[in-house]
Amino acid sequence: MGVCASRNEKCHNHQSPINIYTKQVRYDASLKPLYIYYDPKSSRRLVNMGHCFNVEFEDTSDRSVITNGPLTGYYRLRQFHFHWGSSDKDGSEHVIDGHEYPAEMHIVHWNAQRYPSFDEAVKHPDGLAVIGVLLKIGEPNPIIQNIINNLDRVKTKNKECPFTQCDLSSLLPEDRNYWTYEGSLTTPPYLECVTWIVFQEAIPISSEQLQHFRGLLGTSENEEPNYILENHRAVQPLESRVIRSSCKNKSHKP
Repeated sequence: MGVCASRNEKCHNHQSPINIYTKQVRYDASLKPLYIYYDPKSSRRLVNMGHCFNVEFEDTSDRSVITNGPLTGYYRLRQFHFHWGSSDKDGSEHVIDGHEYPAEMHIVHWNAQRYPSFDEAVKHPDGLAVIGVLLKIGEPNPIIQNIINNLDRVKTKNKECPFTQCDLSSLLPEDRNYWTYEGSLTTPPYLECVTWIVFQEAIPISSEQLQHFRGLLGTSENEEPNYILENHRAVQPLESRVIRSSCKNKSHKP
């Protein structure tokens, strides 16, 4: 780590998101399939964060966890959210071979095997594991529609409502091959505490569904309305990091 005691102090060479060039990734035969178990009854609420919306889960027990893959130990599901742009031309945070997708879902987990809380976990390089799922324009997604049906209840910043029975597993692509690298949060304070797992297959969302995301306000009820039209961070330098793949190189089609 050079002069840095940890990645979270002064080193800023593990930032996210990045441009993943598929011909430059390294196939790692030691990477295991990712084990995922999400209890659909563990979702708790839908929250307007002011820059996106979160679907948050009960994380005081191991009801919903991931393990294996590039991970050591198990990580508890905390929340998931989306990033999008002002049009369908861009919006994803990770970019694949220079191609931007219209949106990206991030599923956030924390290392409950090593740390007592989420707030403690983010202080450590192995604290979080985030699954990135790219979205492409296609057929309406029924799981996403269930979320959209509740967005009017959290129209403005800090609004929240109960949101239970969320079948997150059904939002994952059938192909679970992934790229993985060490990176950071993509929102302030950009802590370098994330093992990124980016699925190689995108899931569909319709253009009309995506437009509903842009109808959310990043302002409170008593403020001048300001819509959340863009909430994706620009790609960051890869520096000396190596991106590993769970499968041998195959042609990637947007």
